[in-house]
Amino acid sequence: MRNSQRLLSCTLGAGLAVTGLVLAPTPAHANPAGSGLVISEVYGAGGNSGAAYNADFVELYNPTGAAVGLAGTYIHYRSAAGGSGGTPVALTGSVPSHGHFLIRMGATGANGAALPSPDQEPGSFSMAAAGGQVFLLSQSTPVATSGDMAGAPGVIDMVGASGSTSFEHSAAGAATATSSLNRTAAGADTDNNTADFTLAAPTPTGSSGGGGGTTPPVDATIAQIQGTGAASPLAGQAVHTTGVVTGVYGDPYDDQPGMANYGGFDGFYLQTGGTGGTTDATPGASDGVFVYTGNNLPAIAVGDSVDVTGTTKEFSGLTEVDASAGTVSPLTPALAPVTPLAAAYPTDDAGREAEEGMLLAPTDTFTVTDSYSTNLYGEVGLATGNRPLVQPTEVGRPGSAEAQAAIDDNAKRAVTLDDGASIDYLKNGSAQQDYPLPWLAPDNPIRVGAETTLHAPVVLDYRNGQWDLQPQHPVTDEGADVATFENTRLQNAAPQDVGGDLHIATFNVLNFFDTTGEQFEADGGSCTYYTDRDGNPISDNTCTPSGPRGAATAASFQRQEDKIVTAINGLGADIVSLEELENSIKLLGETDRDEAISALVDALNAEAGAGTWAYVPSPASATTPEHVDQQDVIRTGFIYKPATAQPVGGSEILFDSTEFANAREPLAQAFKATGAPDSAAFAVIANHWKSKGCDGATGDNTDAGDGQSCYNGDRTRQAARVLQFANDFAAARGTSAVFLAGDFNSYTQEDPMQVLYGAGYQAITSDDPNDDSYSYGGLSGSLDHVLGNSAATAMVTGADVWEINADESVAFQYSRYNYNVTDFYAPDQFAASDHNPEIVGIDVPTLDVVTPSSISGEPKVGKRLVGTPATFTPDPEAVTYQWLADGVPIAGETGTTLKLKKELIGKRITFRTTATSPGYSDGVSVSDPTAPVFKGSGN
Repeated sequence: MRNSQRLLSCTLGAGLAVTGLVLAPTPAHANPAGSGLVISEVYGAGGNSGAAYNADFVELYNPTGAAVGLAGTYIHYRSAAGGSGGTPVALTGSVPSHGHFLIRMGATGANGAALPSPDQEPGSFSMAAAGGQVFLLSQSTPVATSGDMAGAPGVIDMVGASGSTSFEHSAAGAATATSSLNRTAAGADTDNNTADFTLAAPTPTGSSGGGGGTTPPVDATIAQIQGTGAASPLAGQAVHTTGVVTGVYGDPYDDQPGMANYGGFDGFYLQTGGTGGTTDATPGASDGVFVYTGNNLPAIAVGDSVDVTGTTKEFSGLTEVDASAGTVSPLTPALAPVTPLAAAYPTDDAGREAEEGMLLAPTDTFTVTDSYSTNLYGEVGLATGNRPLVQPTEVGRPGSAEAQAAIDDNAKRAVTLDDGASIDYLKNGSAQQDYPLPWLAPDNPIRVGAETTLHAPVVLDYRNGQWDLQPQHPVTDEGADVATFENTRLQNAAPQDVGGDLHIATFNVLNFFDTTGEQFEADGGSCTYYTDRDGNPISDNTCTPSGPRGAATAASFQRQEDKIVTAINGLGADIVSLEELENSIKLLGETDRDEAISALVDALNAEAGAGTWAYVPSPASATTPEHVDQQDVIRTGFIYKPATAQPVGGSEILFDSTEFANAREPLAQAFKATGAPDSAAFAVIANHWKSKGCDGATGDNTDAGDGQSCYNGDRTRQAARVLQFANDFAAARGTSAVFLAGDFNSYTQEDPMQVLYGAGYQAITSDDPNDDSYSYGGLSGSLDHVLGNSAATAMVTGADVWEINADESVAFQYSRYNYNVTDFYAPDQFAASDHNPEIVGIDVPTLDVVTPSSISGEPKVGKRLVGTPATFTPDPEAVTYQWLADGVPIAGETGTTLKLKKELIGKRITFRTTATSPGYSDGVSVSDPTAPVFKGSGN
């Protein structure tokens, strides 16, 4: 069975236009006159016990007097119940007049006679023995299936076997291991599967009459085999060629238990001798090709000259010579050696097709853009240039020229560095997990944004729907002889200095639940788990009812907590908005909503020192039954350092809001610098809006295809509701400065963010424009933000996104502990979550010094206090002074002295200096908060 890393779903390129061919017909209607292509045979039991043949196949028939070209024609399969069989695959070549075209639908199995060499082999459809539903389409997307498909748009012909949910008029019978569904008369099509098909012994027939590839091989150069298009002009033909071996891809651990015949590509790359260097010998056509040998890979090495006979095929978009039933033999005298082609990586598919299978020495600079699959398939997503690929809606409005430019740029720069194998290192319970991951190591983290240096030539390969750079042999270690990666952890040991008196941060802590799955089950719940290679539960999969989503066991939670504590204590923040905290009151047996956040603070203080951190308690309204019902099992929260910051009043949650029925309700809290008057408070509102997942999406929440994904409608409405909530909260607390923080699940230029910008809020972005908070699908952008209104942004001194999480491979997260034989876990800040935290510095008002004048003993009515202005020397006309009693401005007192009045005796008196001249910081001057406070009961 051919090895593949993941489900193949790519679409093959269009076939060549050949003189004398007619286009395949697109309408679907009764065809008794034999005027177009039909499906003539369906067999789905290939390789099964007692099977007549070792592979599933579909046979087409051309009843016309001229060859019919297959350009624009697609084959597709669904199960009888309608389950999708993947993406329709483009057919190439042509069907001869009154001839057949044989399509091998899936991989070969262990039982049955060898299928005659097919004309095409998509390889991605695993058919049911009875036949299921087979479609010959004129479109590249699946058609909606229900009932009678005769005349359905996009359907050229279709066959529904017994029990199928769709068919033409009525279903055909059910095929077996020894019988196929055969059209009763050549080309006759009454649009009635029952009438048109009968059960008979399978007779697979290809375009040459007895199965494809039965004609003698033709001599061809590799460039002639490749051709100048996406597909070979010699597809389905037996060929003979010669070349130099440039890469050999056997099974890396073939001699190890459980790994026999697993993990290799089962073949080698061959390139025309003497080609390469700085010039392309055959512009437009590649001089390299993959030779598939199955499990019969001969004993060859890179640099050998060989003679090959086999059949030219298109394997899911890769042109190859199938020599599994052909020959591979040494060639003497040896051919001229191959030199790697020294050129920039091609920027489009046409340029890449022209170098498919060739040995390259790319002249580009490469940067890691995706490390998600590194611990899965041993592949590293790269981008040419010195920056990762970017989310289009991070830099441009949906549908804008800027967004389109990002899409185009991403397409030009993307390529994957593979490991030369197809091992799934995370396949639970398999031997694969017992072999070290390639590339990745505890001291070689391979982070997004890391510069990548290639030290050896690579082969340009197309596999699993993507362009890959393959080493010349499978990589089973760090692969330093092939490529090395910059360790960008070294420059992210701590956040950048953001200045200011206080630091506000936001941090999505990735399902921090101190209630573990095992604890939840002890309380009467039920959980399923993600397990390590030894079967031990590591993290929660599904816990019901309304259960935890974090660590499965106490040991696993300790690993998670250690990383989170290290990260938060290293953040340098005074106030932190947290997202994805356990909402304890939603769990079985829990009555304290703040149980988890309290436990987190205890853990933080255990490391940082007693009293370093405190949390903002939930408001009483959060525990009423009607409000508990509205809440999610995860929540937001605030922690702070009492030595530097204090809450002003209680917190408030936006309950009874239809806009947040499917998201976490915003949480608001006013804060001030410790020792400052309440009038110096500013507001922070924690957010965690609806995610971009598409489950249940309807109406304007469905994916509009503009890059904003699903539930953009709800997030936009949530933005508007947060503005109202922020205005109401600020007015009630008497503050003008408001910060919005959290995980908005919206990239910087998307619609929900525009609502906030339109209301005067400004995104407070990192001083490094390359910083982002999230990486998904190899694209970087920020879902997490801190924004401020004009009064808030006037306080800002700097900002930084601390890139400790989103850039990391998930192998380093606590939830991947012992998934592979290499232990990647460390109790450090890296991969503590999947979102990077952001930290913002602000200057805040505190107390000015107040000095007594001519006062002896207790202050008395008529005596004066003298305020000491701030130490800067601004334009005197652009400075204002203000006196406050218990934090409330004293009307009419705008000078540097204050005459005590009876109503002021016994109050806390403070003095404030504000600079308003351009070039000076707006706000309040900062002086010694320990200055004397005058109180008394004078006359």
